[in-house]
Amino acid sequence: MTAHQPDANFLKEHNARSLWHPMAHPGDSLANPPTIITGASGVRIKDVDGHEAVDAVGGLWNVNLGFSCQPVKDAIAAQLDVLPYYSIFRGTTNDQVIQLAEELRAFFAPDGLSRAFFTSGGSDSVETALRLARQYHKVRGEPSRVKYLSLKKGYHGTHFGGASVNGNANFRTAYEPLLAGCHHIPAPYTYRNPFNETDPERLAQLCLSALEDEIAFQGAGTIAAFIMEPILGAGGVIPPHESFMPGVAEICRKHGILLIADEVITAFGRTGSWSGSRHWGVQPDMMCTAKAITNGYFPFGALMISERLVEVFEKDESGKAAIGHGYTYSGHPVGAAAALACLAETKRLDVPSNAAARGTQVFNGLKSLQDKYSLIGDVRGGHGLMSALELVSDRTTKAAIDKKTINTIQEVAYQNGAMVRVSGSNIILSPPLVLTEVDAAQILSALDAGFAAVS
Repeated sequence: MTAHQPDANFLKEHNARSLWHPMAHPGDSLANPPTIITGASGVRIKDVDGHEAVDAVGGLWNVNLGFSCQPVKDAIAAQLDVLPYYSIFRGTTNDQVIQLAEELRAFFAPDGLSRAFFTSGGSDSVETALRLARQYHKVRGEPSRVKYLSLKKGYHGTHFGGASVNGNANFRTAYEPLLAGCHHIPAPYTYRNPFNETDPERLAQLCLSALEDEIAFQGAGTIAAFIMEPILGAGGVIPPHESFMPGVAEICRKHGILLIADEVITAFGRTGSWSGSRHWGVQPDMMCTAKAITNGYFPFGALMISERLVEVFEKDESGKAAIGHGYTYSGHPVGAAAALACLAETKRLDVPSNAAARGTQVFNGLKSLQDKYSLIGDVRGGHGLMSALELVSDRTTKAAIDKKTINTIQEVAYQNGAMVRVSGSNIILSPPLVLTEVDAAQILSALDAGFAAVS
């Protein structure tokens, strides 16, 4: 053990004592101390007691290439020696960020996106998109377009803008009042929706009709943008019918509303396609990215911008298109170097192909578990390596599972070799995209053990 590493007893004794955890009750973290992760290799993590498990959470949807991706580590180390930081605010830039922007332009060309605005992460990318959407309309002479539309169950990070377009009360209620002018339509969520509709295609049409209705009610001339995830992630992995996102895009185009694709989770191969928008055959006006852009090794993000917006901003002569927005760490040279290496490795490994194959294996395995355990009300996934189990105490009434039971399932699964994520009544799986068939089987067997323990 090296001198700077505290021993296990110190870590356990001080766990959650001097820090507050995101997305947790401070009292709960003290009463139920978090698992202390001290190492990771490949797709496996190791805790302070030396217990190993497949990380079916993929860090936090972001460690797509696993924990041993040497090219990204090398790029970070090398860049720290050359230029550890410099700002890209007006008047200065750096060599890494220029190269990265060119690579991203080529990567996202099929999505119709040609400019990058760099950020520190996903919430920042969302905030940037929301701001630029309003500015775009002001530059064009439609200053009344200030409202935002989004989906219930959608998740767009935790800044005030993101929380305002979020479709989950957990991220809203404690922080209200939020941004005015944010309105939500029902999500294409077959298991629970206000239309009581279980057919995915019919439900998609009903949700699109609700969108048209909301636009008519608000007045199209007051709406700046519609923001959506191509597959809803943190809301419980809700894949819409294939007609839904193209339908949204068509409605937005018709009414002069910008379409923002929140691809913080879905960009770079997660869905089995290179981007979630491409998965559904849609070209958005802006695309929020982060997470997998550096494999989670450096906090970094990029908002990708379409030619349609580029033209309006770059040709403006009034001065209205000057961007009064940015972050200290926008275009960070170390993050840019990490992203360059990560993008090259992501393409070399062709991760969408493996994500699709392993995603099918996991999805089919989860459906088999549903046949075996009545606690599993709904299984969602089937598009790459993002899937969820929604647990119920009663399949007929769809009453939610109690907290103690779902936590026991998670704990037993972990002891049996897989770290899974609990979010409300959902168990969410978002493992690295380099998962092998054996790794996927281990996740499924660990979950099996978890359900057996409470059945």
